[in-house]
Amino acid sequence: MIGVAIGTMALIVVLSVFNGLEDVLRSVYQTFDPDLKIESVKGKSFEVSEDFIEEITQISGVTNTAQVIEDNALVSYRDQQVVVRIKGIEESYLQANKLDTFLLQGELKLRENDVNFAILGAGVAYELGILLDNDLFEIEIVYPRNLRPEASFTTNSVRRTKVKPSAVFSVEQAYDESLVMTSIEAAKRVLGYKDERTSVEVYIGDGENLGRIKKELKALLGEDYRVLDSDEQHSELLKAVKIEKLFVYIALTFITLIASFNIFFSLSMLAIEKRRDMSVLFAFGATKNLVKGIFIKQGIIIAILGSVVGLLLGLFLCWLQQTYELIGLGMSNAVNQAYPVKIIWTDFIMVGLSITIITILTAYRPAVLASKVNPIAYLD
Repeated sequence: MIGVAIGTMALIVVLSVFNGLEDVLRSVYQTFDPDLKIESVKGKSFEVSEDFIEEITQISGVTNTAQVIEDNALVSYRDQQVVVRIKGIEESYLQANKLDTFLLQGELKLRENDVNFAILGAGVAYELGILLDNDLFEIEIVYPRNLRPEASFTTNSVRRTKVKPSAVFSVEQAYDESLVMTSIEAAKRVLGYKDERTSVEVYIGDGENLGRIKKELKALLGEDYRVLDSDEQHSELLKAVKIEKLFVYIALTFITLIASFNIFFSLSMLAIEKRRDMSVLFAFGATKNLVKGIFIKQGIIIAILGSVVGLLLGLFLCWLQQTYELIGLGMSNAVNQAYPVKIIWTDFIMVGLSITIITILTAYRPAVLASKVNPIAYLD
């Protein structure tokens, strides 16, 4: 019973930690990402007109939109160079997005008196050695032109534009080490865009039905566009977390299966020790099914009591971690200072059933052996 309980408790705790990590990722991305994101199915950009935006904003529940131009580019600052993800955004992006909650230093602004500014991830700012208080140095964004395969590379083969650093933010490592946001005018100039956009971000009001708005957007835009919610925008990462959780569940279940061999050997030894008693039962008229049932019921008792105790212990440990944050991550810059845990009741059902089934199956073979005892051989 103790072995079953420990295995069940370990499964519950580990699965709850994975649920917590997934929940933290969602909370970070949902705070920074738009509610919905429109992309083109074919190609990386599509033409956006005023009528296109107006049709989107007329959908009930949509409060704001932000046009985005996004691509990889090289940025240089003094003698440092880094390849980053340039994201050209409108002023409406700053109004709709909660970027101010991630601000570390500086002022969130994109354009002032025809001067373009850049908002940098903390990792990019560190690599470039950005000095926000120094107006002497500017960031230069460099992007290659569309060249013919046989054309030679010259100074005119790239587009360049300069922006001033205005702020540094920190959201999550993937963003911090790659993202540089600037005005959409600067992005159009350096990336060679006109009316094309790589995406349109859609923001909805609090309490609005995201599923309904997403469905209406799909019906409005047709099959040429993708409408992605927050989970779909990071589907690969969330899928990786789910796959890792699945493999951990399989691994720990396999370990529990190995541990359940103790039950097999214990019941097998019990069947050997109780051969005389079983012979007495047979002499009193007991059937083979009755003797087999005794051992199967013992296995069921071990399985149910062990799994119930393990589930309760796992629930208790998760509650302690949620309430008192006993075990920390050991990283000062982490979003959570303690290991996040989240209890999902479907995990309890799945773990309880799997452990119970494994234990009962393990007890079945000793029960069959016990029912085959020859009653005459062990009677004096």
